[in-house]
Amino acid sequence: MFNQSLDKLIQRKNSLVCVGLDSDIHKIPKSLLSEMDPLYTFNKAIIEATSDFAVAYKLNIAFYESLGIAGWELLERTLAIMPRGVLLIADAKRADIENTARKYAETFFTTYAFDAMTIIPYMGMDSVTPFLEYEDKGVFLVTLSSNAGSTDFQFLKSDGIPLYQSVAQKAVEWNFLYGNCGLVVGGTHTTEIREIRDTAPDLPFLIPGIGAQGGNLEKVIEYATDPQGRAALINSSRTVIYASPERDFAEAAHSRAKQLRDQINVLITVHKNPGLLGQN
Repeated sequence: MFNQSLDKLIQRKNSLVCVGLDSDIHKIPKSLLSEMDPLYTFNKAIIEATSDFAVAYKLNIAFYESLGIAGWELLERTLAIMPRGVLLIADAKRADIENTARKYAETFFTTYAFDAMTIIPYMGMDSVTPFLEYEDKGVFLVTLSSNAGSTDFQFLKSDGIPLYQSVAQKAVEWNFLYGNCGLVVGGTHTTEIREIRDTAPDLPFLIPGIGAQGGNLEKVIEYATDPQGRAALINSSRTVIYASPERDFAEAAHSRAKQLRDQINVLITVHKNPGLLGQN
């Protein structure tokens, strides 16, 4: 099952780092603009610089499909150079009625062969099932997003329970079908992360909002990871890939990804295995 495979991968790489490839022609170093294919050159350099520390890469599909045919070709070429032993996540946030959902699932799980993707679960189980039926693929349900507007709807209560908790409860139920449900939970909501982890103790979390959005990494590690310090992917996009606007951008991304991996692992030791502190 997907969730078991992810746990083994996290243990093997000793990392929770997920690098977000939100590649934007307006933000990459200007030195790359003279290249024949600037965004591909940028992606390749970032992947090579960070692959030692990343357990996953999350490609935000909007940054690719907005470029039309060229963007889909860039996506395909980028996937082709990914190293073995990393999880590839399509951050697509798709959902629709069942027959349409099947085509979305086919797009990202078959045509582009991603290992996991994000979806919006609010149309209900029949819109989610076509994704879950790919038993070896991960389905991360947007449960509580990291943006400020998340309070508009996701905190609304029904029978005293906020909507994000209802989503988490359903995800736990749906996970019994194929063992491949995960949750997207914004790192900007540390109190709520703790509540959601209590509701879904065994599901993997994909956590955006650390870095540029100001999420508290220490609280996220304390509350979002499982008792072993796993079951979470900490995504960092802009903070890693745009660590430098100069020609040393790849080296800067390497340093930032390593720093994040090391910081996470120290925090795991502090909060999950405090007895190991001070041991040789």
